[in-house]
Amino acid sequence: MTLPVNFDSVKVDAMLADWMAGLRTTSVEAVVILGPNPFEGRESRVVAAVYPPKFLDAAVALAESRDFGVPWRYSYAPLVAWQDIAQSAISSENRWRRMWLAQGFQTVVRVEFSLVAGRAFECFMFSPRALHDQSEAAAMAWSALNVWPLFKRTLVDASSPLSPRECECLVLAFEGKTAAETALLLECSERTVTYHLANAMRKLKVENKLAAIQRAIWLGVI
Repeated sequence: MTLPVNFDSVKVDAMLADWMAGLRTTSVEAVVILGPNPFEGRESRVVAAVYPPKFLDAAVALAESRDFGVPWRYSYAPLVAWQDIAQSAISSENRWRRMWLAQGFQTVVRVEFSLVAGRAFECFMFSPRALHDQSEAAAMAWSALNVWPLFKRTLVDASSPLSPRECECLVLAFEGKTAAETALLLECSERTVTYHLANAMRKLKVENKLAAIQRAIWLGVI
């Protein structure tokens, strides 16, 4: 799965470029952000962002893989991991390794940002050299953890199908507010709140408010 049709890449690319400028001190030369696909099964991931953009095909191969990333969500594996791509087994199931090796990359560090129901956003940072020790991997992971809150907001603003008002209504519903309470807080009618929630459910392709809240979380809106 690739970037959503309505994706606005300008701000996302600009922020990734700034982030990469800082990461180059740790030899990172490519970043891939994978996110859950809220409209398909729980193992389905999409490429939420990739920089530089020329590595999109390799990022898609990573998103489609089953041997790296996805299974960790159903185990006690760490939220941060470091892997030497060149020393990992290559098979038809993990062609993403061949693609990244062909581009000259040797090491990847993965950081997971967990969501509800076993899903997650995942940040993969690729380096063309082998890392010497865990401190180098830790420096890369710390950079991702530090920038993630701001980057997530930029990503959501660029890709969310929901309007700001629909997001507000879902956030308040997530907090347990009724339509009447939400209407008071947003200074509008209860009917308007119901209208926004119905629109959000339609855009998120669900039949009830709880499912809409969950999918909004998977999109990063909440």
